[in-house]
Amino acid sequence: MRRDIPPLDEVRRITQKKRDAWWTVILVDPVATPLVRWTAMRTGITPNQITWGAFLLGLVSAGFFALGDWQWLVAGAVVYHCSFILDCMDGKVARLTGTGSVFGAWLDFVFDRIRVMACAVALMGGQFHRTGDAFYIWAAVAVVALDTLRYINGLEIFKIRHTMRKQIKVRMRAARRAENEAELAFMEDLLRENPEADIEQDLQKTRSEQGVPEAPETAVPAPRRQVIDLHQEFRGKFPAYLRARSFLLRHRIRTHLVSGIEFQMGVFMIGPLFDVVLPATIVSGALLLVFELAIIYKLLLSTRDFTRTIDSFEERKLIAAA
Repeated sequence: MRRDIPPLDEVRRITQKKRDAWWTVILVDPVATPLVRWTAMRTGITPNQITWGAFLLGLVSAGFFALGDWQWLVAGAVVYHCSFILDCMDGKVARLTGTGSVFGAWLDFVFDRIRVMACAVALMGGQFHRTGDAFYIWAAVAVVALDTLRYINGLEIFKIRHTMRKQIKVRMRAARRAENEAELAFMEDLLRENPEADIEQDLQKTRSEQGVPEAPETAVPAPRRQVIDLHQEFRGKFPAYLRARSFLLRHRIRTHLVSGIEFQMGVFMIGPLFDVVLPATIVSGALLLVFELAIIYKLLLSTRDFTRTIDSFEERKLIAAA
């Protein structure tokens, strides 16, 4: 038994993400985190072995779904959730024990996509055999397509945001060398530490414009840093979003309320448990599309903030050269 594994509260701090899907925060982490600590202390199971276990359980779930009758749907839903708990545990064990790997991350991603595909085909195929309704065949195609869309879109948006941040950092480093500028920070990073950071930044800006002295308790962390906010236009258009977002982040819940995780749970848990596979799939798919479109719109507004930020560097360069 390993004696270097910390107490449960410390394990939570190390292994749980600062922002995660609400399904994971509420229904998975309370079970997965104690299991992670027990696994790390009392077994030699590796993260990759846990990934394999999650994948194999997912295939068992698909087998239950294929049988079609409601009692097998319930069994499939329960096993699918157990598979998802294991799927969340592999990364936590890797973070806790320092045994993560690039290959393990690839394996986890690929197995997740195969599990969704297998369960979608099995679930909808079982219901087609049970009812004879050909719409279930199209539902299987839709589930696989939406799952693929979600993760491709997520990866591409991450790449674009990373590219924007990289370009801004390059410009800022050049400006700092020329003008001895203060350190750069991004609002997204400040929000991970303080969910109220953007609200405080707005209040600070308003006080400054009105000539009101800044209150120490409302200062954004590391106030001497220049904060680049690539979501300023979005926040300006939807001010009510800020309070809701701050509340969710204080509870570790990300504002993307229907992501790939909630979509999967709607299709593979809620639908089978209540024998409403088709309605649950339609509702889950529609909500996923709504949130994906919202993210794309937010990215569009973010690119405008990015363009204005780059233009401001160019203007400062021209002023310095004049």
